[in-house]
Amino acid sequence: MTNNRHSKSDSDGDPPLEDRVETALRAVRDPDAGVNVFEAGLVKSISVDGATVTVEAAVSEFDHRNATGIMRSMLQAIRDVPAVESAHVEPVAPSSEGKVGGVSGFDTIIAVASAKGGVGKSTVSTALACALASDRPTGLFDADIHGPNVPSLLDVSGPIHSDDEGNPLPVRATGSDATLDVMSVGLMEDGAPLAWRGAMAHDALTELFTTTAWRADDTLVLDLPPGTGDVVLTTLQEVSVDGVVVVTTPFQSSLDDTARSIELFRDNGVPVLGAVVNMGQFACPSCGDTHDLFPGSSHEEHLDAPVLAELPFSPRFQETPAPGDVASEMEALAAAVSDAAATAWDLEVPGNAVDIRGEAPEKRRERVAERFTTLESGETFTLVSDRDPSPVREFLGGLIDRRPDEIDGFEVERQTPNDWVLTATRP
Repeated sequence: MTNNRHSKSDSDGDPPLEDRVETALRAVRDPDAGVNVFEAGLVKSISVDGATVTVEAAVSEFDHRNATGIMRSMLQAIRDVPAVESAHVEPVAPSSEGKVGGVSGFDTIIAVASAKGGVGKSTVSTALACALASDRPTGLFDADIHGPNVPSLLDVSGPIHSDDEGNPLPVRATGSDATLDVMSVGLMEDGAPLAWRGAMAHDALTELFTTTAWRADDTLVLDLPPGTGDVVLTTLQEVSVDGVVVVTTPFQSSLDDTARSIELFRDNGVPVLGAVVNMGQFACPSCGDTHDLFPGSSHEEHLDAPVLAELPFSPRFQETPAPGDVASEMEALAAAVSDAAATAWDLEVPGNAVDIRGEAPEKRRERVAERFTTLESGETFTLVSDRDPSPVREFLGGLIDRRPDEIDGFEVERQTPNDWVLTATRP
């Protein structure tokens, strides 16, 4: 804070006007942090010119409603000081010092996706981010450029301000003891219909991905648009996503589309952390019985991914979440996502596996043949490959003069985007 101070006290032995203004402002509280505006670093300067007082306030990181409220409280406190004839409180852009430039500054980026709209993807994204914010600096990026629902789900609003270098600043969602950085096109275009296409959507997302000045730097939750369109592909190309959580209902067509989306993410080198199966059941408030909303559906048969959570259709998930204060099911989901992200690139294979990753084609065939032909009947063959090894089944059959379908226990599992594990039993 810089002050423009007079060297002498005012008449009648009163303290200088600047001191009285400062004393008055120390009674104004930051509604989020619970400290006064000086302790919160919101007062950048006090300037006194005769009986005119001007205060510069760093409130750009607040949403519009809270910023306006703080400035009004500061202005009233100054006007109540005797001898002040004119008072002004002016917002200033905060310094970019200590901010993370772009999404690349986060340690972990977790995307939340869905094959269809209306399955609860944004609800899961916001609750997951709020749960993670309870114990780590967390950001939430709403990349659903055509339907940005995150601001309304969190009850935050724009406008978006910039720091002193012109970089957009996320708004803050606040809880009792945690905060969450939030960036969304919906904050920049409050109330306006978004009909962006092609290059326009690409350029808007790219700019926000690279220039947003985040305070948080640990984990970013990325709410993707539904489906597998341009925005999703652009995001996967430009953001180093550490893992994706897919959200689906148990409805069969939703599960089928989700299974294809899982393959898309893996083909683009993104580990699939698991699935959230949403709105599968409903508890009747009158009789207390639980009912399946999609009877006869079985997600176990459709999804080649672990299920991180099964969430019922419940009014409690429609309530506005707050950082550090979410439903217990969402806390459990956050823990499961964190555990999955920590091991997303781990490969679990037995020590006797044949690892042909990086080998030349001829060397691959030689090593497979050497191991498989030395096995006894009933012994298990395990192969690790950096490409889909499904065609190996025919090769194995030829090695022992058997039809491919006679190779028992043949299974191929894609454990990471770049690693497959094949298991088979020699007849």
